[in-house]
Amino acid sequence: MSNSVTKSSPVKRTRQFLTFLALCLLLGAGVVVLRLPSVAQPQPASPPSKTSDPTNPIAALRAEIDQLKGKVPDQSHAMADEGYHFANLWFAGEKKNWPLAKFYLDETRSHLNWAVRIIPVRKTRAGDLELKGILDAIDNTFLSEIANSIESKNVEKFTGAYRQTIEGCYACHKAAEKPYLRPQIPQAPPQSIINFDPDARWPE
Repeated sequence: MSNSVTKSSPVKRTRQFLTFLALCLLLGAGVVVLRLPSVAQPQPASPPSKTSDPTNPIAALRAEIDQLKGKVPDQSHAMADEGYHFANLWFAGEKKNWPLAKFYLDETRSHLNWAVRIIPVRKTRAGDLELKGILDAIDNTFLSEIANSIESKNVEKFTGAYRQTIEGCYACHKAAEKPYLRPQIPQAPPQSIINFDPDARWPE
């Protein structure tokens, strides 16, 4: 057999190279054409820096989260609201206004859960303090006893359960290393706009 069969001539290799190069150019052009429709589609308006830098959306999301955190009330705010409802609960029960007492008990429970959602775990010298477990214990014992006294319309049971709840709350404060927060039986309603008399008529 001749050398022309076993070996490619320089001319043939040049033609093969040019053919390969032409194919590459055609494929490249095809990719560009295929990508043109997606590029031509209208894109949402945004600053140039965000479209060119892929890390900007993440940074923007983090900034938005930080902004939202700054607007969310802290735990002391939730506990102040809880104290308001729990104080009104005392006077509603004292006046035997049981529907109003149930309302303030429900609000007390709701705001306690809100406070725990804000800070579910507190750091103390003894370690992490799981507030959810403490709240569940208080809710299933002391607050449930208040609920039972309201349902049975028993003032004596209500008074006893209320006092026990205060003791339970103070135990939680001490566990959280805040013994200076001493709850007590309220001496006056948080505000005078609520009429605790169950037989009151409005307007008078």
